[in-house]
Amino acid sequence: MTKIFNDPAEFADEQFAGFLSLYADRLRGVPGGAVALPDASGPQVAVVIGGGSGHYPAFCGLVGPGLASGAVVGNIFTSPSAAQVYSVAKAADQGRGVILSFGNYAGDTMNFGIAAERLRKEGIDTRIVVVTDDIASAPEEDKRRGIAGDFTVFKAMGAAAAAGLDLDGVERIGRAANAATRTLGVAFSGCTMPGAQGPLFTVPEGHLGLGLGIHGEPGIRDEALPSAQELGATLVRSLLKEAPERAGKRVGVILNGLGTTKYEELFLLWNTVASELASAGLEPVDVEVGELVTSLDMGGCSLTLMWLDEELETYWTADAYTPAYRKQKAATAGLLSPAEAADQDTAETETAPPATAAARALGRLVLDGLATMRRTLHEHEKSLGDIDAVAGDGDHGRGMVRGIDAALTAALAAAEAGDASETRAPGGAWLLHRAGGAWAEQAGGTSGVLWGAALEGAAASLTDDRDRYTAADFTAAADAFAGAITDLGRAKPGDKTLVDALVPFVDELRAAVGRGTPFARAWSGAARAAVEAATATAGLRPKLGRARPLAEKSVGTPDAGATSLALIVTGLCSLNNESHHELQHEGA
Repeated sequence: MTKIFNDPAEFADEQFAGFLSLYADRLRGVPGGAVALPDASGPQVAVVIGGGSGHYPAFCGLVGPGLASGAVVGNIFTSPSAAQVYSVAKAADQGRGVILSFGNYAGDTMNFGIAAERLRKEGIDTRIVVVTDDIASAPEEDKRRGIAGDFTVFKAMGAAAAAGLDLDGVERIGRAANAATRTLGVAFSGCTMPGAQGPLFTVPEGHLGLGLGIHGEPGIRDEALPSAQELGATLVRSLLKEAPERAGKRVGVILNGLGTTKYEELFLLWNTVASELASAGLEPVDVEVGELVTSLDMGGCSLTLMWLDEELETYWTADAYTPAYRKQKAATAGLLSPAEAADQDTAETETAPPATAAARALGRLVLDGLATMRRTLHEHEKSLGDIDAVAGDGDHGRGMVRGIDAALTAALAAAEAGDASETRAPGGAWLLHRAGGAWAEQAGGTSGVLWGAALEGAAASLTDDRDRYTAADFTAAADAFAGAITDLGRAKPGDKTLVDALVPFVDELRAAVGRGTPFARAWSGAARAAVEAATATAGLRPKLGRARPLAEKSVGTPDAGATSLALIVTGLCSLNNESHHELQHEGA
């Protein structure tokens, strides 16, 4: 259990500040993560890796010569936002293109993909290499999640970039490394979030969880705890069954500890792993035994094999020098000083557009609504986390609280930034836009990017140039909110996501307004429909996201995203019923 912290919500940021201070001689912090100090030998393809915190040495500990050019750092077990990915990649780019690489998780795929599109629009050739090494997570290789095999892929690409390969070459090496890599892990005990009183999951006494995920997801099944010899045989033989076609006899090997498994235990386990590999006619190359991709304080380990050809072996064995990983001794004399590499970027500023009287009234309603959402989510943070922990990583409540806190803070700052006179106060659409951007940037994860995009979609629908707002306008904004989520997340009703509550809510709101029902009453009826739909998700099996590999464990528990949506729209019923009337007539 994590014992050293101040505010648990700030743990990720505070530990990263300490990391940057400690290694200021070889890397620098940028918004969203860290990048290596430039090498005087010349520019190279930028390999930018990333994901949530809690996995050190992955990801920030792998930044340096021969490995990553930069790392994007999200909150604990949470995807970094698209804005953070863009920031780090832009800072790491040396004019030869960027490779973004990460484990195959929904939030990471979405946020890194959005950042890649933005970089491409700015003329930066950006490629994506997704790691899919976990054989336990799915039978189809392209649907598997990325766990400790992240390291082999990152290492191969970093060495290829350092060797001077162009963007096509580095991408090719990354894809080849991923195709050649397989991993299987086991958990002996669950991991505990900072400030939490218990682990995200438990393993029955005398058992292990087979096929764990590095975000704290439990194993796909529990088995009686074997001896070290039996465990080593299970790991090796399971991986050999999944060997790539035309696999060679030389393998890069990682025997990885997940947080609290002692090195001595890993050394002991290596005896059996080495024997099993030899019996299979395989020759280990540059074996790594230790902690490379962890999961806070999880007890457990994983075995990774990368089948090597001549080219991959060259990059697997190449020099590297990072805060957490060193192979031989890489030269650092060519690194520029921190002062020489200081970030000169200036933050872009946005100015609120002119707002009508009705739009300014809408702004007051937006601030009240965000404050109501904040009270609701803080009240239910723990219960939402408990629901999410059944088949996920238990961070939904914390992520939603982090998102609404950032959204309300940004909206209040935007309101205060307006001219002191009432006629220059910002409009509601502008405040929603600022709130959405802050939610996506600060919350991270799948729900963060979805809620951020949804608020921005509603803002774009409303606009601040209207003399009155009608029930039809708010219904259109609800449609835009829902459309942003379904377009971005690709979820549909029945997938056991927030969409299962959102679609009934919007459908009922639209129908009630169409019948001429007063808006406040229409909203209340739609909120009841959302609550009923969210409750009904308990009977569904998840088809998307982190819970999908643990679908059976999820049955009987409602979806956390649908539940939080229902809580929010229900809480918003308490807003003054006269607000809509005011907006209709303000400025008329």
